[in-house]
Amino acid sequence: MVTKQFSGTPEEQADLRRADSLAREIFSDVANKWALLIIEVLGEGTLRFSELRSEVEGISHKMLTQNLRMLERNGLVERTVYPTVPPKVEYTLTEPGQGLRKTVDVMCDWTHRNIGHIEAARSGFDGG
Repeated sequence: MVTKQFSGTPEEQADLRRADSLAREIFSDVANKWALLIIEVLGEGTLRFSELRSEVEGISHKMLTQNLRMLERNGLVERTVYPTVPPKVEYTLTEPGQGLRKTVDVMCDWTHRNIGHIEAARSGFDGG
């Protein structure tokens, strides 16, 4: 992401640079297949860890844990622990997480609309 020319005060320019830096960091965090799949699955509702792992095909325990922590750190997922034995833990998307899910849905729709073109381009590129 590149900051557009902005002729504000030095403080406003610094705020814009911080926002750009944060955006790049967040994009880097969530732009992986596991994070996007977790966001998509949690968009359907609150789930426990084991339910989430069952819904996200192929994800390991370690990768699910790492991605949930990253999503929670970025304020996209809320983790609720209930004081039971054993502890009950649930995960749900926050409002910003729901907003990101809408963006993921748009990306999926774009892929479906363009799949023929993408496959033809890949076939031509790969010599097939």
